[in-house]
Order: sequence, then structure tokens, then C-alpha cells
Amino acid sequence: MSHVLDKFSYCPVCGSKDFQVQSNKSKCCKSCGFEFFLNASSAVAAFIINTYGEVLVTKRKREPAKDMLDLPGGFCDIGETIEEALVREVMEETCLHIAKSSYFCSIPNSYLYSGFVVPTLDMFYICTVTNEDSLEAHDDVAASYWLAIERLDEEKFGLYSIRKAVRLFKEKYLKT
Repeated sequence: MSHVLDKFSYCPVCGSKDFQVQSNKSKCCKSCGFEFFLNASSAVAAFIINTYGEVLVTKRKREPAKDMLDLPGGFCDIGETIEEALVREVMEETCLHIAKSSYFCSIPNSYLYSGFVVPTLDMFYICTVTNEDSLEAHDDVAASYWLAIERLDEEKFGLYSIRKAVRLFKEKYLKT
């Protein structure tokens, strides 16, 4: 198995090729001493529930997991809180405005992007929106629609963390 930083051959500080594995998540430059750690990127996803108790699901427009189901969400930008990322990503992908959100769970994941595996920590929120009739698919979303909770099939969701969160969500909400 390759090292998590195998794509990085040169020190990003001094350019030396003497950039070697230091630990299972870091490399260290033997020339200048710089040590680089690859930590999880923050990501967010929303379980948006409408007035009929249905959940918003989306269809992925791009790889990974193109054409599979997903939840609205994405990566947190530098300088942005996870709550700000939640609001921004939901707006970018669905044109919906979050009225209320509450933390649900977090799940570690790996996200293959441009041939590089990005470790992520995906945070899930349960949300309501102010304008559910304004739903439109945009950005990374090919389509979006409302689905009854009992009809959520985790196997139709393309990403590991989303499948696991869907399973946990169904377990919680179908008990009540």
C-alpha cells in the first residue's frame, strides 16, 4: 500500500527531493527540516427535511460516484466555519436557504479527487429551509428531489460516509 503523501516528492518549502516519510500521515524534508502533515479536510452534508417529512436527495453530476445519489454538501473553504459551509453549499447546489440546522453526526471518509485520495471528516446536519418550493439543481448536482425517509436506500448513495449517515438517519427517524 502506498503512503498517503506518495504524490508529493519534493519539499514544498525548499524544493529538495530529500522529502521522506516521517510517519503514517507526514513527510519530513531532510534538507530543511520541514515536516508536512496531511490532516482530514472538513466537509459537510445536509439532511434537509421538507414540510411533508421527506428528505432532499441529489444525483451526482461528476465523479467520484457520478450518477449516484448524494446529499447536498461539500468541502469547507479556508476561513469558513462548517456552519457557513453548510449554508453556502446548500445554496450553491439547490438554491435553498437554511432556516434551521442541528448537528447529527460525523464520519471519516476518503474522497478520490484528481487521482489523489483526500482524507475527510464529513459532518452531517439535519436542516429545514425557508423556500423548499425554490429547489433547483446547480453546481455539482445533476438532479434533486424529495424522498420519503422509509424509501431512502443507502446502497444507492455513492460515497461511503453518505451511505453510513443515511443508515444512521433512517435508524433514528424510523424509530420515532
